[in-house]
Amino acid sequence: MRKVRLGDLANVDISGIDKKTKDGEQAVRLCNFTDVYYNWAITKNMYDGLMQASASESDIETFSLRKGQVAITKDSETREDIGVATYIADDFEDVVLGYHCALIAPKNDIPEDERIYGKYLNALLHTKYAQKYFSNNATGSGQRYTLSKEAVEDMPVYLPSYKEQVRIGDYLSDIDKKIEINNLINAELETMAKQIYDYWFVQFDFPNEDGKPYKSSGGNMVWNETLKKEIPEGWITKQLQDLIVCEANSTIPGSHLRDLDYCPIDEIPIRSMSFAGGKNWQEANSSLQLYDKCDILIGAMRVYFHRCCIASKPGVTRTTTLVLKPRIIKHLSFIYQLCNEERTFLYATKVSTGTQQPYVTWDALSSLDVPYPADEDIISSYCEYTKESINAVLKNVIEINELQSLRDYLIPLLMNGQVTIKD
Repeated sequence: MRKVRLGDLANVDISGIDKKTKDGEQAVRLCNFTDVYYNWAITKNMYDGLMQASASESDIETFSLRKGQVAITKDSETREDIGVATYIADDFEDVVLGYHCALIAPKNDIPEDERIYGKYLNALLHTKYAQKYFSNNATGSGQRYTLSKEAVEDMPVYLPSYKEQVRIGDYLSDIDKKIEINNLINAELETMAKQIYDYWFVQFDFPNEDGKPYKSSGGNMVWNETLKKEIPEGWITKQLQDLIVCEANSTIPGSHLRDLDYCPIDEIPIRSMSFAGGKNWQEANSSLQLYDKCDILIGAMRVYFHRCCIASKPGVTRTTTLVLKPRIIKHLSFIYQLCNEERTFLYATKVSTGTQQPYVTWDALSSLDVPYPADEDIISSYCEYTKESINAVLKNVIEINELQSLRDYLIPLLMNGQVTIKD
């Protein structure tokens, strides 16, 4: 392998484009710190989820995302979060890289045998070697650490032949494409389950005895004084505590957690049906509790109220997470959607306490009143209708976790030549 300075292989630019929309600037989508941090690659499928902002013409020219580039996180509160990379997998017309990030564009005006392949560079920047380099070369202390343009450019890069770079980069990229496909399938399944729930239990257009939508077909609605709204005739109100049990299986750090994933509160997905993976059990520290497969996890601190998921396998989390179980297990999909409703997050905000870091207790949240069908067969029908979707999501998430583990295992072996890819 050749040892080459990264700045001789690629152009490095530090973005200063913030999240604001300013008069006189062009509307853009912003690929920000979290987009870079949490994704192996940025693809067109992610476009609608990117933040809307604005940028000047010069910034758009410099920081527009183009296929083959690599973006990295440039500064953060911890050294470990600096230099995290993502590959730009598609060309974008109006997506730019946001601040706290750097854009690395491989040079195409040099001989091919002297170039670096973008997919290979992305994989290289995911190695412990790169992470250690960025950590050691970050400046700052206490509040924030940052990488300078010069530090990124001066990184020593070890290059195999361009042909070998393509083999390695494409192979790892294929793994990520399968992960993306699973994520897209899950997103569709989750959207369908959510739409049906909203249709039946929020808009009250569940199938009546003739199979027609209840409210739209003239079903009788009556005023409910507790909820301050009309609900279907015969329906009642229940509180969350009538439907859900909050677990408190506390534990201590140690090797007994070896086979469990550690899920800190900020790793709970945002309104995603399922969670699998997480950090190594060795990172688990004080104030821990266990959760089981199919438990519902909700962030108990106000900044994390919008994080809610179903656990796809057993694990350990902090006590700042509410671990919930349906009282009727077969009603899991209904209870999950109930917990994931906007009104639940709004109520959690209303009853939260504390000044610097407001949080909600289960005692407070559990008193939320919700409409409940007089005939539980409606709930059973919904759960039966969505059961296969939930099972598919759980299966896909576990496969995603396995693929990510395989990719992470192969990266160092491919980079140092212990494993090769045949044509």
